[in-house]
Order: sequence, then structure tokens, then C-alpha cells
Amino acid sequence: MRFLKKVGISLAAMLASLSAYADYTWNFPEPVTPMALDTLHVHNKFMVIIAIIFFVVLAIMIYSIFAHRKSKGFKAVADKAPSTAVEVFWVLVPFAILLLIDFVIMGIPAYHSVLVMEDTRDQATMVVKVTGSQWKWQYEYMDGDAQGIKFTSVLTTTEDQRYNRAPKDEHYLLEVDNPLVLPVGQKVRILMTADDVLHNWWVPQFGSARVAVPGFIRETWVQVDKAGTYRGQCKELCGKGHGYMPIVVNAIPMDEYKTWVAAKKEEQKKASEVKEMSKEDLIAQGKTVYEKNCAVCHQLTGAGLPPAFPALAGSKIATGPIFGADGKYLPDSHLDRVLNGKNVMPAWKATLNDTEIAAVITYERNSFGNTAAADPVVQPTQVKAARQ
Repeated sequence: MRFLKKVGISLAAMLASLSAYADYTWNFPEPVTPMALDTLHVHNKFMVIIAIIFFVVLAIMIYSIFAHRKSKGFKAVADKAPSTAVEVFWVLVPFAILLLIDFVIMGIPAYHSVLVMEDTRDQATMVVKVTGSQWKWQYEYMDGDAQGIKFTSVLTTTEDQRYNRAPKDEHYLLEVDNPLVLPVGQKVRILMTADDVLHNWWVPQFGSARVAVPGFIRETWVQVDKAGTYRGQCKELCGKGHGYMPIVVNAIPMDEYKTWVAAKKEEQKKASEVKEMSKEDLIAQGKTVYEKNCAVCHQLTGAGLPPAFPALAGSKIATGPIFGADGKYLPDSHLDRVLNGKNVMPAWKATLNDTEIAAVITYERNSFGNTAAADPVVQPTQVKAARQ
């Protein structure tokens, strides 16, 4: 009775867990691109073929076991081996059948899917360049009305959430500050590369994944046929922040997309305006820039993760002089390091604008105990001059 009672409790718990996961599916995510739909159809065909082969072979095995069992009087012929011709025949026949299945019944649909995946240029209406770096994505619209729009997309999940000091929301580790925005129904050619190590831009509902390789341009394409927000992640093991590199794509109707393009261009125009700022405003903006881009390596406290990611607190770079007597920035100074990078430190001149670079340097030189730093304030005009 005790055993039956335990079994009943276990079954009840199992049923409760099944009801809790009522939305869980065993199939692919809903495909929203032609490539994903084609991949799903090919997968389903292959599963049917594999299932047929499995059950046919299983049926033959079961028949052979029961038809040739000892209780029916069947006797094995141990002293008579089959001829070589018979052995060759029973090797070649299954081989020929599997060859036919692999190269014709399964090969033709697979070949068609490969052609669909590699067709990046035909009827493409726009081009977007995607650059992966540790640990963020950079998007650049290369043509059309959106040409010139360029921004980085960074995880917005807080450190408190990651370390269980704050409640996690629905999109934990899958939310970013700047999602990629694409028009519904338009074929978009995606050019992919990386700044440092291998990355992989992967959104499951798009049905494509392509490794981004430093120094190379690789291609894929996306045509989102259903408006919505789609989430993915870097699918390549790219370092300690690998799990903090999500992808968010907003697919919107064309009229909304054009409105977004106009607003984004106006936003970037205002952000690129160079003007003098107070120390307090620079520090306030710099804190936001630092937490978004720098804290993953140098930590929120500026303590870093030596030796790969050195500390900013009390460092010679963050406290030493930036400008020489002639007003020009010094080689290997704080400004030079942020603009051009060094070793594992990436160059930020192509990612951050003049105001953001000036702000984050000013923040770093007035935080983490660096209050006695030389040149405690850097203005956007100085960063602009340094670029030249």
C-alpha cells in the first residue's frame, strides 16, 4: 500500500508539472522566415523517413525473433555457411536502398534548402552589417533610407538580477537597449564579421545561424513575414561574457519602420553634436556609458579581473596625464587607450561618439578613488580633435 501511495503521489506531481508547462512544445519554434519554414519542412520529411525505416527494421527483427525461435522447432544451421554471392547480395541491397534514400529522397530537399540559405542577394531590398565583439552586437544599415544608422546593442539585465539580488523578469538575459529593427516582408541581406573572436548571430525563429569570423565577411539573409519581437543569443562560445550577448529583433510594418528610421537619424544627429559640458553632466553620462560597455570587463567597482582585464581603480592609465604641453593627447594615455584599444582592449572610436568617449573617461577619472587624477575632465571637442 505504501508503494501504491508513493506511486500515486509521484503521478499527481507529474501531472501538476505538465499543467505548469502547458505551453511547452517538442517541435521547432514558430518559423517566421521562408528559410525557417523550409528547414522545418525538410526536418519533418526526414523524421517521417527515419521513422518508416525504424519501424520496418524493427518489424523484421520482431518477425525473425518469433518465427525462428527454438520453441517452434527451428534449428540453426551451424555447419553450412552461405555462399559468397549471397553474402555480397545481402550487403549491397541494403546499401543500395539507403543510398537511394540518402541521395534522392532526402538529398534533393536538403540541396534545395542549402540553395535557399545561400541565396543572399536575389531580391534583397536592404543590407545590414552585423559585427560581434565581446560582448555586444553592432548594427550598421548600409543602404536605403536607413543608410548611416549605426548603433550597438547591449544586454540590459542588471548585475543584481544576475546575482539573485533582484527579481528576474520574463526576458532575463534576453533584453537589450537597442534592438535591431527590420521591416516586415522585406528580404534583408546580412553581412557578418567580428572584431575579436568567433561569434554567431542566431535567432531560432529565423532558421539561420552563421559564424562571424574576425577579418572575414560572411553572409546570410532574413525576411521576417510576421510582425513581432524575436530573441536569440550568440551561439559560439566567445568568452566569459558569452551568456550576456543576446539578440533582439523588432519586425514592424513598413510605415512604422520609416517612422523609426527618421526618429533614429534625428537621435543620432543630436548625439553627434559636439559641445562643452560640465563635469557633473559628463560624469552622469559617463556612468551610464561605463555600466553599459565597460563594466563587463572592468567590473562596476573598477576592480577589473586581472590579468586579462586590469583594474581602473588607482591605475596609471586612469590617473596619469592625457594631454601634453602642446595640448595634444599623449601616446598610450587614457584617451589613446579608449580610442584605439590595446591587446584585449577593443578600440571604441568606431562604436562610441565624441561625447560618450569624453563622458566615460571623465567618469573613470573621477570614480573608483581616482579623485587625484591628472586632467580630470575631458571635453567632447578634445576627443574630436584626437580623432583627427
